[in-house]
Amino acid sequence: MGAISRLPILGRSSPLTSLGRGCLAIALCAACAVGAPGQVTSKATVDTSEILFTVATAINACGYDQDLAGSAPLRGQVRSEVGKAIHTAPQAEEATAKMCRFYHDHQQGDPGRDLAQYVSLALNLSGPPSFAALTKEADLPPDAAYVAGFPPLLAEFAAATGLHAIWQRHQPEYEGLIEHFHDPVSQMLLATDVYLRMPFSGYLGHKFTIYLEPMTAPSQANARNYGNDYYVVISPVGDALRMEQVRHTYLHYMLDPLATKRASTMKRLSPLLETVKTAPMDQSFKSNIELLLTESLIQAIEARTLNGGKASEVQRQHAVETSMQQGFILTQYFYSCLAKFEKEPAGLKDAYPDWLYYLNPDQEKKRAERIEFASSATPEVVRAAPRSTLTERAETRLVAGDLNGARELAQEALQNPKEDQGRAYFILARTATMSRDMAGARNYFQKTLEVAHEPRLLAWSHIYLGRILDLQEERDAAVGHYRAALSADPAPEVKAAAERGLKQPYEPPGHPQE
Repeated sequence: MGAISRLPILGRSSPLTSLGRGCLAIALCAACAVGAPGQVTSKATVDTSEILFTVATAINACGYDQDLAGSAPLRGQVRSEVGKAIHTAPQAEEATAKMCRFYHDHQQGDPGRDLAQYVSLALNLSGPPSFAALTKEADLPPDAAYVAGFPPLLAEFAAATGLHAIWQRHQPEYEGLIEHFHDPVSQMLLATDVYLRMPFSGYLGHKFTIYLEPMTAPSQANARNYGNDYYVVISPVGDALRMEQVRHTYLHYMLDPLATKRASTMKRLSPLLETVKTAPMDQSFKSNIELLLTESLIQAIEARTLNGGKASEVQRQHAVETSMQQGFILTQYFYSCLAKFEKEPAGLKDAYPDWLYYLNPDQEKKRAERIEFASSATPEVVRAAPRSTLTERAETRLVAGDLNGARELAQEALQNPKEDQGRAYFILARTATMSRDMAGARNYFQKTLEVAHEPRLLAWSHIYLGRILDLQEERDAAVGHYRAALSADPAPEVKAAAERGLKQPYEPPGHPQE
């Protein structure tokens, strides 16, 4: 697998809200201080999910055997326990038979694609016992929509086999996986941050979550991008993870927002898409210059840091040439930029605008025309699909610093009953905060609390209201909001912010935007 599955979040709660519920998580704090001294922002989480466990175990019961011999012993143990449960109760056998008929009717002929569609579905399901879809079928990702009839069969199977009890019985092993892989993942993130010199992604709500699920094939990682959140579902290979796939997704998480800020530059570069029409890469790269540019940059970074930066120049150039032959025609340009970047003090976020400014489309077009494209390309780790809702577009504008654009789109979303009203109000509250309109911010955060259901939005609305009230010297009311935030969402960053507010009144840092 070579890239990220970019799928739209369609006016609903983030899948992280339900997936992480009841699961142990370890925040990976990759040296990313911001705001007040000593404040550390959690950039990534290693987690497990009962929803993913249930879905993966269910398809195992129906004959999903990919990489079974190379899987962790836990996969075999769970399969054995489920098998015993199926054969000891007639209702379990009947539920399994119905579910497996559906599974076999919807097989793709490729075990990897079979797993991918069920991972996409799992990331769009609520928790047990119903495992209901979080959105209507028409709004599901395309591969998940193909198996949209699976959840009721899954719920019946899980209840009949006592799968929740099996999940609980194996919690110690899952917790052990989290603890075992915390340090290696943290070190990888830190090394990547050090290379990029980008210690903080810069926007409230961006999350990067790695779900460990040994019931899936260790040879296949599934990466997804929902709005501002990135996910990797991966199974350990012995005592290791396929860290290159995790890192590729993390690079998207860090670098994707940089391109969204520069619409005029992307328009200037869009004629380059004409040169890649016959390239073997995914169609999404051929129709979106932002995706093509960012993937080229990521592959250039991977070439520069090949084998931990110890690869020879011949090996690095071979990686660049392979990338160019697949259609990522800007890899060589960014590779040259990175060679100079490594010798300079500026971080990538500061260097990036200059790289785009000096990128000559005509020159790169001539270079591309000399490339003999390969007959096939490495599958992308993260598949791409366009954002579609007004609130998602508003969030993109907010990330880009376009407050007026974000405000207009969020206000338009409020007029559409199909849009996420709570998220729209939250975006309006954030634009008011960033415009130093405290009265407007207070009003919109209150409205968010009235209509939102997503724990993360509720928690951060309480925190922001607490800070506003602290600034207005209404300490008792502020404390009430900090306490409410702790009850709304157990996420580590929420807990840290709320506990700081309880400890002492909020004081803004020395930056205009906190």
